[in-house]
Amino acid sequence: QVQLVESGGGLVQAGGSLRLSCTASGSIFSIRSMGWYRQKPGKQRELVADVTNSGIISYADSVKGRFTISRGNAKNTVALQMNSLKPEDTAVYYCNTQHYIGVPTWGSGTLVTVSS
Repeated sequence: QVQLVESGGGLVQAGGSLRLSCTASGSIFSIRSMGWYRQKPGKQRELVADVTNSGIISYADSVKGRFTISRGNAKNTVALQMNSLKPEDTAVYYCNTQHYIGVPTWGSGTLVTVSS
């Protein structure tokens, strides 16, 4: 099993920046990708960005050019640099790992609030 610990998040004004970090522990050999999802009030959870072990990166259209995802050299960390934040980025952000076998793992979530 994999355990995820998130850090970062908080309150920022529109146009500001925040950085989210996530560290995986446990059976990290089973991880094939790491990423971030978010859930806005009353909405379904959606992909923000993810990166595979081979370095293939995907971004939601709404964050392209503003957010940057990166993996650490040890492949058990993932960070999300969020720039030019907008009020519509307000959400709970969840770290996620996809595995070669088994179900995905989720972090507990961290709240990002962007004030206008």
